[in-house]
Amino acid sequence: MFSTILIFLIVLAILIFVHELGHFLSAKFFGIRVDEFAIGFPPQIISWKKGETKYVLNLIPFGGYVKIFGEDPDEESIKGVDSARSFVNAKRWKQAIVLLSGIFMNIVFAWILISVSFNIGLLTSIEDQYKNQAQNVVVMVTSVQASSPAEKAGLKSGDKILSVTSGTTTIAIPSTTDIQKIVAESGNTIKIDYERGNSTSSLNVLSSDGVVDGKKAIGISMNLVGTVKFGFFRSFYEGLKLTFFESKAIAVGLYHFIVGAFSGQSEILSQVSGPVGIVGMVGEARGFGISYLLGFIAMISINLAVLNLVPFPALDGGRVFFVIIESIIRRRIKPVIANWTNTIGFVLLILLMLFITYKDILKLLK
Repeated sequence: MFSTILIFLIVLAILIFVHELGHFLSAKFFGIRVDEFAIGFPPQIISWKKGETKYVLNLIPFGGYVKIFGEDPDEESIKGVDSARSFVNAKRWKQAIVLLSGIFMNIVFAWILISVSFNIGLLTSIEDQYKNQAQNVVVMVTSVQASSPAEKAGLKSGDKILSVTSGTTTIAIPSTTDIQKIVAESGNTIKIDYERGNSTSSLNVLSSDGVVDGKKAIGISMNLVGTVKFGFFRSFYEGLKLTFFESKAIAVGLYHFIVGAFSGQSEILSQVSGPVGIVGMVGEARGFGISYLLGFIAMISINLAVLNLVPFPALDGGRVFFVIIESIIRRRIKPVIANWTNTIGFVLLILLMLFITYKDILKLLK
């Protein structure tokens, strides 16, 4: 568990670094003054200064920031000695690029990770695509329901199902449909031969009512997976395509989540995981191999990018929304209004994160 938490913290730090690096590089490129580049939140572990910028590594890893002069406007940044290098006085198209560059870097980083995964050999779902390119196709257990017959029998996420036997019927290399049919119709103990890591074994499990509504089940989710591998240049082409499709799917999912939340769907927050929940996901992804873990990190990076596009105060999308309003009305929004709006938005985001973390902990304790 400790190693999984450590991997999660490293992953989080890398994703935050990539995001903030985008803001940092674009601000530097446009000649806007950058006062501080920090990973994590205080207390401070170590800091150093190079040129005009202070670089900081903080203790709390859940975040990071780039302090750009004039991003939170005050009298000094608007009319002070160095106001010509202030973010607030930069052309609005430059402001928009600086704000969006973190999102852009997360998308590019995801593309690189997915491309590397394809070049190594990515273990991925092939039910909708990559059917002709996949090798070693097999049904994999993607999740096991708590206290289910499958969990009690010892089946784990990541196990590859090699064959299933019920009575006198044995199906070698079964499909997900084969397994679902046997589980739903069997009145006997089901023998499952599976591969875990580099070893094979078998177990017996009895399907039962009440695990899912309307049919017998053993409490697992499955997917038909295979290893998809491309050459170097093809990997980056396929990686770009998959990055685009996943970004689109995540954006659509986020839209439905927001609509569901505002329409009062009480179960909607149960679908969201915070840092505690993601730790468990990282542990599962790690068990599927390095290429799968890289792909999973890429999905987190895309999620971070899409989330930051939402026009909510304190998020990059919210700040871009302010820039758009200023472009339309052709005057600057009063600094006190912009600063207070972003502060309130930040507080609301922290409260939401604390609530989701609390829900994640409750799930672990069940």
